[in-house]
Amino acid sequence: MRTTKRALWLAVGLAAIAGAPALAQSWEFTGALGAGLRGYTEAPLPGGDNRRLFPSVTFDGRITGDLGDSDRVVLSLFSRWDNRGEGRSHTDLREAYWLHQGDGWSLTAGIDKVFWGVTESRHLVDIVNQDDMQEGIDGTAKLGQPMLGLSLYGDFGTFSLYALPGFRPRVYPRAGTRLGPPLPVGPAAYTGPGGRGHVDFALRWSNSIGDWDIGLSWFEGTSRAPVLMPTGPSLTPIYDHISQIGLDLQYTAGDWLWKVEAINRAGQGPRFNAVTAGFEWTLPGGLPSGADLGLLAEYSRDGRDPVLAPVTIFDNDLFLGARLTLNDLASTNLLAGVLLDARSGARVMSIKGTRRIGESWQVTLEGRFFNTPAPSDPVAALANSDYLSLAVARSF
Repeated sequence: MRTTKRALWLAVGLAAIAGAPALAQSWEFTGALGAGLRGYTEAPLPGGDNRRLFPSVTFDGRITGDLGDSDRVVLSLFSRWDNRGEGRSHTDLREAYWLHQGDGWSLTAGIDKVFWGVTESRHLVDIVNQDDMQEGIDGTAKLGQPMLGLSLYGDFGTFSLYALPGFRPRVYPRAGTRLGPPLPVGPAAYTGPGGRGHVDFALRWSNSIGDWDIGLSWFEGTSRAPVLMPTGPSLTPIYDHISQIGLDLQYTAGDWLWKVEAINRAGQGPRFNAVTAGFEWTLPGGLPSGADLGLLAEYSRDGRDPVLAPVTIFDNDLFLGARLTLNDLASTNLLAGVLLDARSGARVMSIKGTRRIGESWQVTLEGRFFNTPAPSDPVAALANSDYLSLAVARSF
């Protein structure tokens, strides 16, 4: 049944392209082919995989076709191949949609990605697409979502309404791997009407008023994050039916960016609020070399029930970071930060940097390091998972 639904939505996305109203006047094909190596810096927990180096190959391709002045079709595919058993091998149709642009409105049909939010350390309001857990645990990589979207533009801002059929449950890395769950993840359970077949809805209004960028959103449907319930030798992911109101706000004041994301959610235990707020300050005039240095600080507070709602590490945490942009021809940039838990003392340190080599090559360095003195803290599940990864990709 699951395979049939995947095939159905793949067909919907492709039909959005095949059924376009005219032959494209121009086609553009872009993408990248890459190779990466992830290395773990610590020995595994007892019984875990004792290998430390995990190579993989990626393909990321995108086709765009313009059909006159008002219509466009887009198809993008991502694939990773990992031959060492981490459970990262997968292929996903990120986009396969038809876009019609009218006078003050647009319509999207097919498979697409939608991003909401302004903060760096946590994307509270970003709820339309499912996290691609096989790519990473930080929620930045997303799976494509079948949707029908209507947007209205004007002096009032932008109103966007989405109908979201075809819910996509999370796919986790192989159980027992360093960044995977401790037990195998079994078939999912759904608490809402219609189960997995429920059609979700989302609405967002956004506008820029002077130095303020404002977004208000509403979502009703199946939660993208499950509660993982132990059931014998496996974990059962339980996807609750939720209703969520969200706010994302950014204020620009010279060299300062002040940011807020907040939600109010019902459906996972008692109704709760969560907020992430902070700033990014870019040093005036930059560094003597011409580079820009930005300093970041964000605080997260989450009032969810720790048993009835999905586990989060952002219950009472402070993020401190720095962003270095060299402003050179190679577009070199580096972001480093640490997330500090005010209650348990847990720490999650991260680093990510990219640099172009010539016109077609890019090098990416990424690392994460986990530490906690409290065995009950969610970060403890990532013990012995510190890693560094290096990836090289050639664009075309």
